[in-house]
Amino acid sequence: MVALHLDDLKQYSDVLRAKNGSEVKVRFVEPRDREELQSYIRSLSAGSRYNRFLGALSELPKTELERFIHVGEADRFTVVATMLVDGFETIVGEARYAFHADTSSVEFGLSIDDRWQGHGIGKALLKNLECRAASFGAERIFGDTLRSNATMIGLARKSGYAFTQSPGDWKLVRFVKEIHVEPQDIPCASWRLAATSRSAVMSSLAV
Repeated sequence: MVALHLDDLKQYSDVLRAKNGSEVKVRFVEPRDREELQSYIRSLSAGSRYNRFLGALSELPKTELERFIHVGEADRFTVVATMLVDGFETIVGEARYAFHADTSSVEFGLSIDDRWQGHGIGKALLKNLECRAASFGAERIFGDTLRSNATMIGLARKSGYAFTQSPGDWKLVRFVKEIHVEPQDIPCASWRLAATSRSAVMSSLAV
């Protein structure tokens, strides 16, 4: 997997674009984001929170919030998508993903602020997660969602994911995408660089 320098998280930020060309920054969450991230979760509609966390909640439990803001523990990572709104950096989306080395896969979940849905941010964020998965050397990326979550299912379908039964829960559907990309071909500059660095280190060790 790619070796991340977690003492300097800013180097792993990416700039994406919404449909209207607005800049969307994707970066690892930091401890300073604790309250804003919780406020973001609270601001989601009840339906969006239910879809994201597969159950009813009004905010992240304290222990779960702490897990969210500690990047890299047990190969789990949280990113926030931010935009400048009235001159302030504002969280408009988030994603949590985990690398499973035993299955060479990345699992993820994401949400977009209700006010910003339909602006292409979810699609851009999903593509960025695919880059991050490829940089780990993952062979596939997947997520689970409620069968009633038409928005996420539609996004996954348009993004080329295949659908299957989620193991152990009939209420969920799993969407999966195989990753067939060489490190030098990853379509996100920062993660292409990280992956090629990882590949170079592995090659030197093999010698």
